[in-house]
Amino acid sequence: MHVTETTFEDIRALEEALHRPEIRRSRQALEALLADGFLEFGASGRVYRRDVMIELLLQEEGSADDSELHSDDYALTPISTDAVLLTYRTWRRQAYGAERHVLRSSIWKHDRQRWQILFHQGTPRRA
Repeated sequence: MHVTETTFEDIRALEEALHRPEIRRSRQALEALLADGFLEFGASGRVYRRDVMIELLLQEEGSADDSELHSDDYALTPISTDAVLLTYRTWRRQAYGAERHVLRSSIWKHDRQRWQILFHQGTPRRA
């Protein structure tokens, strides 16, 4: 797969959509974005499958720690003819003033109709 600027921007926009509360609280949007077989390795060490992740996201509530999630340093790497690896960094200022920094990676797969996320991992890091 040749990664074009359009592919990069499409994948980045889909990934960033998953950061937005209105997407995270929409079953229809989540079911469209998370592929069958979706798997996440959480920072806690827990493994989350598609159905469990959808339910957890639907139950999220705003909190005092909710602030804008910032992201940068995106890179997109093809890994097969129909899949790409997206890596990037995020950070968020928490209510008590500290910042939480995370290295993130996602595998996005194209099913001939649309891109869907197949795998995600977030690893906390020091600033």
